[in-house]
Amino acid sequence: MWASWWFWPLVAICTADQFRDQAVQIMQDTPAIDGGVTVHPATLTSTSLVHGGDFKSAPCTQEDFEAKQASALPLPQGKTYPFRALSSVTWPGGGAQLRCSPMLRHNDLPWQLLKSFNNQLLDTRANLSSLAHTHTNIPKLKAGFVGGQFWSAYTPCDTQNKDAVKRTLEQIDVIHRMCQLYPETFVCVTNSTGIRQAFQEGKVASLVGVEGGHSIDSSLAVLRALYQLGMRYLTLTHSCNTPWADNWLVDTGTDTAQSQGLSSFGQSVIKEMNRLGVLIDLAHVSVATMKAALQLSKAPVIFSHSSAYQLCQHRRNVPDDVLQLVKQTGSLVMVNFYNDYVSCKAEANLSQVADHLDHIKAVAGAGAVGFGGDFDGVSRLPSGLEDVSKYPDLVAELLRRKWTEAEVRGALADNLLRVFEEVEQVSNHTQAPGEEVIPLTQLEPSCRTQYGYSKSSGKHLQPGALLASLVPLLLCQGLL
Repeated sequence: MWASWWFWPLVAICTADQFRDQAVQIMQDTPAIDGGVTVHPATLTSTSLVHGGDFKSAPCTQEDFEAKQASALPLPQGKTYPFRALSSVTWPGGGAQLRCSPMLRHNDLPWQLLKSFNNQLLDTRANLSSLAHTHTNIPKLKAGFVGGQFWSAYTPCDTQNKDAVKRTLEQIDVIHRMCQLYPETFVCVTNSTGIRQAFQEGKVASLVGVEGGHSIDSSLAVLRALYQLGMRYLTLTHSCNTPWADNWLVDTGTDTAQSQGLSSFGQSVIKEMNRLGVLIDLAHVSVATMKAALQLSKAPVIFSHSSAYQLCQHRRNVPDDVLQLVKQTGSLVMVNFYNDYVSCKAEANLSQVADHLDHIKAVAGAGAVGFGGDFDGVSRLPSGLEDVSKYPDLVAELLRRKWTEAEVRGALADNLLRVFEEVEQVSNHTQAPGEEVIPLTQLEPSCRTQYGYSKSSGKHLQPGALLASLVPLLLCQGLL
């Protein structure tokens, strides 16, 4: 009995290692899996996996291989393990092989680049291979087997009715420049075919998500222009109402509902996103907006970074009745790791994140679960999930909870890729673009001009109309 004090802790450690090894192997997949949202950078040939999408596979790093070599069974040269979640890689000299698959997720690194370096990527401190004090850099992406990213083109709510469109363009530009400056690591893609090609090339498929409907300034033309620049999801609101959709603060009583979910113009935005093939993102919106969009959209929608309200009653999370609609529509909830949305406290841990994944799977089905992360967009992260390198530990926890390899693959990539492909199938570029214009009365006074709203040309305004047109300008200059 003298040894009993160390026996059970040793068993726990050995069991933990077993699941961690299996996680790395299931972040290794059979070559039969043919797609994924992005692939993480690799030093060897690979296919890959993505966060919120499908994947083929991506190679483990040499360090990962060496760490797992002791527990990996040796195989004849040229053979691979028949794991179903990751792709395979043959190391020089043959012998044991592992396959690692990356994931596709929501990431706010571009916002950190703006705040810290004013988007000046040639600043030596902004080198993504050695970037410090962020949740994301290239080595961390490799260690976490992250194969795909929806990089967030985010601009705060205080830009609404001001320079939101300009700021959004600048954030899309920095994402494109990341791909240009690090072509050995990132490749900007806009569709599921591009994602699969990125996997084959061993690069991180990088997609643009615009986080906040204020970025389109209530214009379908701007929505279409952002699509042409690569935007493939739009979050309908951030933490502020737009003139056509209500945000989550309405449900707290902090903000007043303006659209009761979606206004008539908001419905036009949904229809145009369906026509274009843009993922509708319901993170940050009110429950009424969630339900309105889920009922109206012809394609599945996503919650790019939200968790389960039943476990943490924060209004940024998704309640169970909405999860039922998610199930009915084949939509997707990608779990946010922010402590306040995980535990409703300042502290949280990896196990509590897994609880949210479990709950969404139980209510909406395994096909409705994804990883939302929100790295570099939040100030507090759970212990065990401090940065993007920690994903294998979360996968290990899901395996410990008896998730199947197919369910893990779905959460890592397959579920998002399925939704993305369905959105692409619903799109119809032969259909005439929407031409609905939001009523001028629904727009807040600002410095914008009013061309198109006046019956007269700007050069021939009547005196009364001329005075009316000058009011917003005078307000902006502080003269009224």
